[in-house]
Amino acid sequence: MNNISGTIPKCLNNLIVLAQKGNSSLTIKHHFGWLYDEEASLTWKGPGVSSKYKSTLGLVKSIDLSSNKLIGEIPSEITDLVGLVSLNLSRNQLTGQIPPRIGMLQELDSLDLSRNQVNGRIPNSLSRIDRIGYLDLSENNLSGKIPIGTQLQSFGPSSYGGNPLLCGLPLLRTCTEEEKGPGQTMLVNQDDKDGLITQGFYISLGLGFAVVFGEFLALFYSTGHADIHTSISGLVSQIGCT
Repeated sequence: MNNISGTIPKCLNNLIVLAQKGNSSLTIKHHFGWLYDEEASLTWKGPGVSSKYKSTLGLVKSIDLSSNKLIGEIPSEITDLVGLVSLNLSRNQLTGQIPPRIGMLQELDSLDLSRNQVNGRIPNSLSRIDRIGYLDLSENNLSGKIPIGTQLQSFGPSSYGGNPLLCGLPLLRTCTEEEKGPGQTMLVNQDDKDGLITQGFYISLGLGFAVVFGEFLALFYSTGHADIHTSISGLVSQIGCT
């Protein structure tokens, strides 16, 4: 165990090589066999610090800060590292919520946030990481319903154990109506302020346009073609367009 303390820096996303997708299986063949010519890792774990770097960091795909004394929240900027394949922040003292945009890490194969003090709901976006093969969120303070998704339900109860307020499959504890919370959310453009928008927004938007279109038809047939320009101008004002 190391004694690395403090918070995880928000500037972590400045690791440019991690923020770009690349080919993680680059190999060079020669008479000695198959070798990885470029190789790098960022590991602060166990009895000592282990790191290995060469001329480029094209194969940096893993961050392991487990078994330390890190505190504070998991910075949302970590979700900018879209080339990340493995993230291990287990066995620290991290608090706050799992970043809502965790689903941006589409290359992620392994995620371990176990044995911290992370709270709140599991983000729906996590269920959209299709290739995740290892998940451990156990021994935290997570609550609410586990999002529905093929990947999240494929893991055993041990991946979610030690979170007394967590409910839903694969756990045996069923959710109350209150714990089910709001409906599923959908991921939108990365430039969005928070990256999430509810389905209710789209439903409301659709109903609003339906009502306005109905008013347009009513005005069209009641006022005649001569007043159509005035009617359209009025509707435009109602919609809020310029």
